[in-house]
Amino acid sequence: MASERIAAANVVPRSRAEHPTVAFDYWALTKPDVNVLIAITTAAGFCIASPAAFAAAALGHTVAGTLLVASGAAVLNQWMERHFDARMRRTARRPVAAGRIAPGRAREFGTLLSLSGVAYLLAAAGVLAAVLATATLLAYLLLYTPAKRRTPLCTLIGAVPGAMPPLIGWAAARGRLDPEAWILFAIVFLWQFPHFMAIAWMYRDDYERAGYRVLPAGERQASFVTNHTLLAVVALVPVSLLPVAAGYASPLYDLGAVILGVAFADVAARFAQRPSGSTARRLLLASIVYLPLVFMLMILPGLRLATQVTP
Repeated sequence: MASERIAAANVVPRSRAEHPTVAFDYWALTKPDVNVLIAITTAAGFCIASPAAFAAAALGHTVAGTLLVASGAAVLNQWMERHFDARMRRTARRPVAAGRIAPGRAREFGTLLSLSGVAYLLAAAGVLAAVLATATLLAYLLLYTPAKRRTPLCTLIGAVPGAMPPLIGWAAARGRLDPEAWILFAIVFLWQFPHFMAIAWMYRDDYERAGYRVLPAGERQASFVTNHTLLAVVALVPVSLLPVAAGYASPLYDLGAVILGVAFADVAARFAQRPSGSTARRLLLASIVYLPLVFMLMILPGLRLATQVTP
């Protein structure tokens, strides 16, 4: 395509002195900020499914392999969406969209990361973990990515691969998926709706300009984001209390989960009552704080019950 050739032509060869900039661009392609949450939820799944004593190296291998796959997915997503990213103020400065990294190089880099991550998990974490990671990668790239340009239901589609990291961690620890693992999946699945609705509202004009259909057109936008936010949060609060009933968190965890859930719900309700840039930013910040704290409460040694789910 002509636009691809123009983007490639804009990639100026750099001297050795400029290599840190190139390295930073490749690092930025992997979306390290998103990877922090992926690492936490993967580690939580592994730790909760593991016996009281487990090899830290196995945990490290599982998280490393999952992050390689997630990084590869992020790079390939930006390669696939480079023309659309270039139309959005929020994403126009991304390395591929801005022409600082050639599309072919990004495709090769993302493919290498993805295949390396799957191979790493296969060798170090087992077949099931590798299969789940592969399914996550394919669903993210082949289902969610094109759905963003076709239907506002893309958030529902994308929430499935987005909630897979704790299942990968659980599978690596157990070699199977127990029913209790799906509680972790459900928490991350529901959490994604208020998180992304805040982003979609803040950048709705940008998304529309780029041809993304993450929100319905016209006056339905406000009701769409508020309904999806409130329904998800109302379901999330009770679901987040299930780990105690499942036997892998203490009653003290429930207290923390209730406090966090009520605070999160309050911010979500304020956004639903009056959608605006400021209430959306507060909801986004609250979501970024909520998820890691809930999962960290589950795995803190002093809060976990001695009795684990029977391996």
